[in-house]
Amino acid sequence: MSFSEAVFKVVGLPGCPYYKNGDEFKISGNALLLEHNKGSKFISTAIIDLPKHRGECRTLIAELTKILVTHERVDRIPESNISCGKCHSEIRLEHKKVTNIALVEDIRKHSTDVNAIASLLSNFSIFRTLDEVSLKDFVSMLRLIKYSPDDCVITKGEPGRNLYIILSGLVNVVDDDGHSITKLRNGEVFGEMSLISGDPVGATIKVIEPTTVLFIRGQDFLKVLNRFPSLQMYFARLLSRRLAKSNVMMSKEFSSGMTGTLSQMPPVELFQTMNYNQKTGVLALNCAKGPASIMFRNGAIIQAKYGRKTGRSAFFDVLGEKKGRFHFVPGLPDAEMNMPEMGMFMELLMEGLRKLDERVSA
Repeated sequence: MSFSEAVFKVVGLPGCPYYKNGDEFKISGNALLLEHNKGSKFISTAIIDLPKHRGECRTLIAELTKILVTHERVDRIPESNISCGKCHSEIRLEHKKVTNIALVEDIRKHSTDVNAIASLLSNFSIFRTLDEVSLKDFVSMLRLIKYSPDDCVITKGEPGRNLYIILSGLVNVVDDDGHSITKLRNGEVFGEMSLISGDPVGATIKVIEPTTVLFIRGQDFLKVLNRFPSLQMYFARLLSRRLAKSNVMMSKEFSSGMTGTLSQMPPVELFQTMNYNQKTGVLALNCAKGPASIMFRNGAIIQAKYGRKTGRSAFFDVLGEKKGRFHFVPGLPDAEMNMPEMGMFMELLMEGLRKLDERVSA
């Protein structure tokens, strides 16, 4: 999953009413085709940053989106020129690949200057959600570290300690047998799942080539997450995309009624899998305080019960359980199908995780 970006710069525009030479368009995101038992799903997370104080040319936006769809990831977009023929005029954009080595050198040079570092990092996807003051606050907590090839940054099964942001280099996400699951590059983030869920690290990260990363300690990351709602949504979407990629094959099992344990699939992953696969039915759980149930309609939560609690408080309590069993029963009676949602799924999830952190800190 790539959080790097492609930059297209205007180099020629005879007659274009919208843009000027030197304007830049920055593309980030992915365009993935996922196969599962009911067919295929095409998912696009294209984000296009437009030049400030300019108009919006939807023809050009469509052309830029088409490039991402063609190449799937921005780091695969080759150096190229594109043209837009709207308004019987022409605009020509040039894309040249760049590296983050200069960024690393600049950060090293300004290692104690929070304002300078914030300016250098402002184009990273993770930081775009923050305003200038919040970004400087976040940056003040970051530390820089370098790794050599074959170093292990984090190891599966260990407690999660830090959130990492890659400035330069290349790392491998590997399974128990040492096989590559995926590779992560400039601008990508890792280590967040164990910090948010409280579970051990789920995969080993091994360095392929000399790599420089920024990291923030887990306790500081959770404080920042609680303070900035925009970061909560950023990481909620990130978790959903990563879980979607790893759990899409579970759709068939859920359709027939899936049974498992919370030690194998913690509530955070379980609920996001239900949400991503747009499941309708009752998730019955047997937890420490007794039976619990969560009702889903097309992936949205419409009811939760746990002990004497109902609604949001019941959902938050189930979210914190580490042990127990679950069983999914597909389908709902007509009466339940018309019940209102308890709230937006991502907001419920992040509020619950925030409450769990407050309990631990208390």
